[in-house]
Amino acid sequence: MEFTAAQIAGFLNGTVEGNPETKVFNLSKIDEGRPGTLTFLANPKYTPFIYKTEASVIVVNADFIAAQPVAATMIRVADAYSSFATLLEMFDQSKLSNTGISTHATIDPSSSLGENAFVGDFTVIGKNAVIGKNVVIHPQVFIGNNVTIGDYSLLYPGVKVYHDCVIGTHCTLHSGVVIGSDGFGFAPVAGSNYQKIPQLGNVILENQVEIGSNSTIDRATLGSTIIRQGVKLDNLIQVGHNAEIGENTVIAAQSGISGSTKIGKNCMIGGQVGIIGHITIADNVKIGAGSGIEASITKEGAIMLGAPAIEISKARRNFIHWRNLDEIVRKVYAIEKQLNKSHE
Repeated sequence: MEFTAAQIAGFLNGTVEGNPETKVFNLSKIDEGRPGTLTFLANPKYTPFIYKTEASVIVVNADFIAAQPVAATMIRVADAYSSFATLLEMFDQSKLSNTGISTHATIDPSSSLGENAFVGDFTVIGKNAVIGKNVVIHPQVFIGNNVTIGDYSLLYPGVKVYHDCVIGTHCTLHSGVVIGSDGFGFAPVAGSNYQKIPQLGNVILENQVEIGSNSTIDRATLGSTIIRQGVKLDNLIQVGHNAEIGENTVIAAQSGISGSTKIGKNCMIGGQVGIIGHITIADNVKIGAGSGIEASITKEGAIMLGAPAIEISKARRNFIHWRNLDEIVRKVYAIEKQLNKSHE
């Protein structure tokens, strides 16, 4: 797609400084700018590149003051970073504006598709599914019986949504995501064996949820596993049955949330965090990467680190002691040796 600087300024409520008819057709980083591309400057450490980039248009903060002439056309906005994020989304959506149903897709006649939906090759949609308008379903997706997918949601190739699950509006599921596989429920029986407990619930993703590649969210034993509005999950994350993740919480890659755990809203959880089941985590909690959570966190806004995790200031002090542990042990042995000599 091609836009003029004036058109982009209109999208962003910005003002043009330079030629408003300058045209761009792609995006670039400011240090790798090429003619015909649009870039942005938000981090001051990249300021030197604004004077030598070959990008045609640059989005800058309204208060930016140039120390020397800038060859590119500038668009001044209130917040260059968030404005460029808006442009990234716009360009991304323009690439995903497919509509139509592939003749190689298999869709049960009892299911319904909304206006302008797209279904790619070799996708399978089961019975009584309801697909909203402007939904994009890429090739080789499986959607089970009685699934609901809200308007404007996007499912990348290889996504699997099991029966009875609910996907909200404006959700994004990346390749390899599995929604609604069985929760890990087994009861020990005689003979050191296990009896499978049927998992009869479902998974509910509320609106504007994004799930990274190869992440899995287990269906509830009874009731629902719930991912609240605005949650963002990275790649390779496991969410156990009957768990609940609160609004706008973000979780980085390779983390695991055990069954029936309730995580509050606006939490930030680092990569490779393990959280045991049947606990509660308060709102606005931050958990450092690699931490292990073994008990409920009841203090709102707590910052936790370590395995097992403790309050971050204590964890940092403990780390200093651990780093000096060898020296401390040698001193203790030396003191012990001196005390033994004094008693001889």
